[in-house]
Amino acid sequence: MAGQISQRFIDDLLARADVVELVNERVVLKKAGRNFQGLCPFHDEKSPSFTVSPDKQFYHCFGCGAHGNAVRFLMEYDGLRFPEAIEQLAARFGLDVQREDDDNPVAQEKAREKKRQQEESEHVLEIAARYYRYQLTQQDASAAREYLARRGLSDEVIRRYGIGFAPDSWDGLKHTLAQRNVAEDQQVEYGLLVEKEGTGRTYDRFRDRVMFPIRDWKGRTLGFGGRVLGDARPKYLNSPETPVFHKGRELYGLFESRKMDPRAERLLIVEGYMDVVALAQFGVNNAVATLGTSTTPEHLQRLFRLVSEIVFCFDGDKAGRQAAVRALSTVLPHMLDGRQARFLFLPEGEDPDSLIRAEGAERFEERVVCASPLSEFLFEQAAEGLDLKQIESRERFVSKVLAHVRDLPDGVLRSLMIEALAERSGMERSRITALLLDKNSTPSADTGNNRNAPAQEEARSRSTSSSRAGLLDRCDQALLLLLHAPESVNELPESVDWCPETASGQLLSRVIRLIRAGGYRSAQVIMGHFHGSEEGEQLRKLLSRRDLLLPPEYRSEELRQIVAHFERRRESSSPHSEYEALVAREKQGEKLSRDDAVRMWQLAQQLSQGKG
Repeated sequence: MAGQISQRFIDDLLARADVVELVNERVVLKKAGRNFQGLCPFHDEKSPSFTVSPDKQFYHCFGCGAHGNAVRFLMEYDGLRFPEAIEQLAARFGLDVQREDDDNPVAQEKAREKKRQQEESEHVLEIAARYYRYQLTQQDASAAREYLARRGLSDEVIRRYGIGFAPDSWDGLKHTLAQRNVAEDQQVEYGLLVEKEGTGRTYDRFRDRVMFPIRDWKGRTLGFGGRVLGDARPKYLNSPETPVFHKGRELYGLFESRKMDPRAERLLIVEGYMDVVALAQFGVNNAVATLGTSTTPEHLQRLFRLVSEIVFCFDGDKAGRQAAVRALSTVLPHMLDGRQARFLFLPEGEDPDSLIRAEGAERFEERVVCASPLSEFLFEQAAEGLDLKQIESRERFVSKVLAHVRDLPDGVLRSLMIEALAERSGMERSRITALLLDKNSTPSADTGNNRNAPAQEEARSRSTSSSRAGLLDRCDQALLLLLHAPESVNELPESVDWCPETASGQLLSRVIRLIRAGGYRSAQVIMGHFHGSEEGEQLRKLLSRRDLLLPPEYRSEELRQIVAHFERRRESSSPHSEYEALVAREKQGEKLSRDDAVRMWQLAQQLSQGKG
């Protein structure tokens, strides 16, 4: 696993980069005194409030508050994760990204192997993509060209998506790659050849098919999809899983969509390649397709980093409805405030390709805009087959909706869904909230399970009891709060001396310094600094524990109590008295937190060595 990106490398990279030059490639800037000004790329405005400072090397918008350095701009404008932004910025200067374990021989060898594999795959797969594009121009590809013409695709769209043709040959690509010194085992490894079991013989995987290259966000070819021209099966064939191609992560058409409109705020998820390409032919350039699989959490994480709204497009038949229910379950945990998901059901017998040809782009766009919001679809499918006039049916309805609401992160949408459920079911909101908390809470030895307590007190009790039960120690609770609300760092003392010398305490200290140094407001940016490390995995797990997150009104007080706890412990009169106090608590039956248990062990070691 690769280590954290070296802070020294990041500092050197930012010293080399010119934020004015970088921004000016994407935003029209004009000189305004010592700075540059332009229209903000992050919100709509008519008069420029976006300023870029060459002296301070940062940008700031006085309208929406967006600000940051060159790396932050790449993340927000291009929708990149922190490591990807660093990689892209480093590529401008021909630099390899350096990590903190780069002096580790094992890590160095892994990094070299990964880089070799990436370069090798780019070389092999790009040769294959060029081969397929060239074959489309040849005489024996007339059936493929006729098929594309019959589907109404222009030469411009065919070029944009790099569409090609695999001839009806068992070894055409194999010989072409061999002439370019690509070994057979490499062709098999990247899914271009199939090895016949038991014989060792290989042949081209794709034959007599229209070929669609599948590209990553940089435009690099990762694999292919092929649409058969004859009666062979399967009708669509994808590359298999390879070292560089993973169907659960990639989306067909994402590169082309972002290239056409990098500022689009909505993406449409459709079923197949031809749906994406046909929509593009009619000017609908914001469609992507999953690759023979349902939408995955990895797909959604990638899309929501780029846009705030996703529209799922399904057939209107039973299979389409079932696929929509699966998509609903997948998207719910990702519905943070500010995000939207909609569900578009097409008339039975139609797909996006046929429908846009029949109705035209304007009518199709109207369907997209009017697609069912997530909330309406959730209530609709929960009520399906139920008579809500009957008490028993309402009970089933409430249970089904609550099962989904529990998957929603804390926020405005969750709160509004509870309110809407109360209105539709006739139940009191407080009772619905109590049912939610009853499923999620851990009983507290001090307070018990009081179902009639106000919702906020229940949430606070839930978090406190979880911490006491050992689910989160005090350092982890502070990290959880800071990840979800980085601005809370202002509630902490300037010095981080109060942080304990445990692993969690040291990580807490690093996160606090990182937030202050970067002025970060996003958990994803913070996570980016720890990408690929054990600390990053620890933070990722914490970030998912929204069930243990206190309501906003309690967070400042919680942080102050955490600091006070560690300061009191640090100021104890002697290691001996602190040790005795911890032993006494344990003898009384109190379960010590992880930090307290580690501290007791440290004190015992000090006392045994005569340091107390």
